[in-house]
Amino acid sequence: MPDSSRDTPEGAGWGTAERGAYRRLMPTEVQKISWLDPRMLWAARNGVLASWFGDPTGRTRGRWVAQRTAAGAPADKVVRRTDPDRFSFLVIGDTGEGGEPQYAVVPGLLAAGADTSFAVLASDVIYPVGSADDYATKFFRPYRDYPAPIYAIPGNHDWYEDLGAFMRVFCGDAPPLPPEPAPRPLTRAWLRALLWHRPSDTDGRHLDEARTYRSDPAQEAVQPGPYWAIDAGPVRIVGLDTGLLGTIDAEQGAWLREVSRDPRPKILITGSPLYVDGAHHPCAIEGGGTVDEIVRDPAHRYVAAIGGDIHNYQRYPVRVGDRTIQYVVAGGGGAFMHATHTIGRVDVTDVTEGDFRCYPLRGDSLAFYSTLYGRRTRLRRFFTLTEAEAAAVVAERLGIPLTRDQRAEVRITRRVRLVASLLGAGRRPDRTARLRLPVRKIYTSLFSPGSATYSPPFFKCFLRLDVSPESVRLRCYAATGNRAQETDPPVEDEVTIPLA
Repeated sequence: MPDSSRDTPEGAGWGTAERGAYRRLMPTEVQKISWLDPRMLWAARNGVLASWFGDPTGRTRGRWVAQRTAAGAPADKVVRRTDPDRFSFLVIGDTGEGGEPQYAVVPGLLAAGADTSFAVLASDVIYPVGSADDYATKFFRPYRDYPAPIYAIPGNHDWYEDLGAFMRVFCGDAPPLPPEPAPRPLTRAWLRALLWHRPSDTDGRHLDEARTYRSDPAQEAVQPGPYWAIDAGPVRIVGLDTGLLGTIDAEQGAWLREVSRDPRPKILITGSPLYVDGAHHPCAIEGGGTVDEIVRDPAHRYVAAIGGDIHNYQRYPVRVGDRTIQYVVAGGGGAFMHATHTIGRVDVTDVTEGDFRCYPLRGDSLAFYSTLYGRRTRLRRFFTLTEAEAAAVVAERLGIPLTRDQRAEVRITRRVRLVASLLGAGRRPDRTARLRLPVRKIYTSLFSPGSATYSPPFFKCFLRLDVSPESVRLRCYAATGNRAQETDPPVEDEVTIPLA
């Protein structure tokens, strides 16, 4: 077993490691995504418009579901597979930027997932706005050598063009929805429609050519809609579409309650996580109730809830009655890295710091972003922290032991503490969440550029789940972008979940 970031700095990818060979998989030219580019922000405006003028996602989703049901998709939206009682599958979240970090995940994924039965993409298959012509380099090409089917749950970015491309790729080449009647003038809906981003008339012209990358019949996966259930071996996997704003419409909520009554143990996969950054987000259902109420109901037998949207790995083992549900964030499949060092000392729903796991480690996250800030501000000597300095100051601020042993005593200077404060490193337990949230939002929104501009270590990850009648073994594998970890990826976290 290779060293992980919990063992050594080299296991995290620090040092003078040789870059991996993943770039051979990439196209010659790659579109670099920068969320500092006003044109990119304008193209991705629909989420803001939905929050200001009302969210049309539920209505649009209902139209897609009705279209697929009329075309012959199963009304219960259940994919019934013939996997044996013992099988494995992958979960990869927030993949589709198309840059080096996404492709750096692929060699390890192919090695660790060679014998898996299928994969699930959890949230944001394509950045920035889910366009059909981006699928060639951001979906079909990177996963062309993965031999099994790939199912998907859309994220908010896939919804920025009303899910048209997603439906064409994953739902049997679904035709476009017919246009809706124009809203009454000078209403909120009219203003929203006036400003709404839509796909270009030529979008998708290269889609048939892109499909040739994954044209083997064994790779084919047709799902009944943007949300679904998969019956595989002894478990039911439930995929939930949380749309533009991370909420569930009444129709999907009713389906979730119905599909959750099946007696098999269940794993939920959602576009947005239910626990993240030390806080609980139960996910409201239109008309009343929450997704997490359904997950926690012992009659429904959920053993894990995995969500994308946040670009790192986190795990919260939450005790519910006489059982433990594993709540997981798994959004590290290719997009820019959301920091973990801004997560305060964890104490949520009886999950404490000792129970919590994350990747990258907070110290590695702080070192990564200090290097980025030093480069961007041209103040390298001030901002840049070594991984040892970053780990030590995070441990001091949170009052926790170091995750891995320091090889030498590290002096935490005034500069180190100041940089940690400026970059929002884990606030002390006596600080309120209201102070932490603005810091995290400001610096991740304004200063997180496209990940293609970074050099290794990338701190990407994917999950492998091994299912048996007795348990599910969940492992988080790392992808650093360095050759040492490329085809033998280290395991950053592992837990065995009983199904009894």
